[in-house]
Amino acid sequence: MRALRLEAVGRLALRDLPDPVAGPGEVLVRVGACGVCGTDRHLYRGEFPSRPPVTLGHEFAGTVEAVGEGVGHLAPGDLMTADPNIPCGLCGPCRRGRPNLCEGNRALGVGRDGGFADLAIVPAVQAHRVPPEIGAEAAALTEPLACTLHGMDLAAVVPGMTVTVLGGGVIGLMAARLAALAGASVALVTRHPAKRALAESLGARALPSAQGLPQADAVIECAGVPETVAQAPRLTRAGGAVVLLGVLPQGATVPIEPFDLVFREISLLGSFVNPSTHARAAALIASGAVPAGALVTRRVPLAEAASVVADPPPPGEVRALVVP
Repeated sequence: MRALRLEAVGRLALRDLPDPVAGPGEVLVRVGACGVCGTDRHLYRGEFPSRPPVTLGHEFAGTVEAVGEGVGHLAPGDLMTADPNIPCGLCGPCRRGRPNLCEGNRALGVGRDGGFADLAIVPAVQAHRVPPEIGAEAAALTEPLACTLHGMDLAAVVPGMTVTVLGGGVIGLMAARLAALAGASVALVTRHPAKRALAESLGARALPSAQGLPQADAVIECAGVPETVAQAPRLTRAGGAVVLLGVLPQGATVPIEPFDLVFREISLLGSFVNPSTHARAAALIASGAVPAGALVTRRVPLAEAASVVADPPPPGEVRALVVP
């Protein structure tokens, strides 16, 4: 099989590898689609911890080729989506019910081989069967939606709230859709006209800048740039919350005024990956409540995946998929 390997920081290579075999408790998947996430680009640039050499790609779905001993909930031919984050179950955070903060997490596509390949091995407990009519491309967006759901859970959005979303990438658009589904009044800020049009179709008011916006009950930072992180508390009303869903490079710093956070009692919350939200995300995509297919703006074959990861995304891109 072919696999896109991160061999060292700044070095990607498409390699021919032996076909993997599903062991006990594992599923062999023929990858149908795998999303190119900003984290993949951080991994390539050395801005996010990883363990190369490793096959990148953590947002993937595909068809079950074979199952190992003890796997009963999946069978060859099933369409499945992979939850890439594999907690150890033994460390302090896991035992406290915070598996997303696991000290021994070895995520698919980060710490162990992922979905930028023809075939992938997934622990059966991380594999979720989805209706075949969804298709692998939409199902591949389950992982980013699951991460977004966790952030929206932290924001505790309820009907009647006002929500401002900063950033019009896939996470920002998903956050806007989830807030609209929760009954909130949503404003999304992005410079890109195509993304604003898509946000409007998802139930948000879309703006090119936050100038003049009233302060919101919750501000969801999804751009992952220092300027919007610093801006977010100023856009939040007294007693409100800022949730950081965007990922800045490791080591980046942002000026925040602690007096303002204290005096106006602003909650500043980090949101990391997807504890127990993957099945909910798959159900939302299956129901059509989140139109995942509309968020796919580019499809490339595996042979072109390295350039997509290495290069900045073009203006207006929401989600590129590698389709082996």
